[in-house]
Amino acid sequence: QPQLVESGGGLVQPGGSLRLSCASSGHTLDPYSVCWFRQAPGKEREGVSCISRTDITKYGDSAKGRFTISRDRTRTTVFLQMNRLTREDTAVYYCAGRNDYLSNDAPSMVPSEYQYWGQGTQVTVSS
Repeated sequence: QPQLVESGGGLVQPGGSLRLSCASSGHTLDPYSVCWFRQAPGKEREGVSCISRTDITKYGDSAKGRFTISRDRTRTTVFLQMNRLTREDTAVYYCAGRNDYLSNDAPSMVPSEYQYWGQGTQVTVSS
């Protein structure tokens, strides 16, 4: 089972950028779809961006045109590059994995369909 660890969160000014990382310790993420979700206080968990095992990507409406999801060459880490951040992007960001070794489909963005979760990293956009 992959142990997912997020990093890269922090405080950034509006209009700034951050790159989040989701690393799997000792376990390849090659057969896994990996998603970034976020949850702001008082709001439901929201799908931000996902990447399938075959590298099909999907973005939530709030992320389109600003965020980019990618994998590293070793396929043990998934990144979320976030540009032009706004205060509405403030949330705890979680990465989650689902074993999709038989699937060639686009990744799901439904949180309940993901089995493995990291602890989350806080992103705060404020001046």
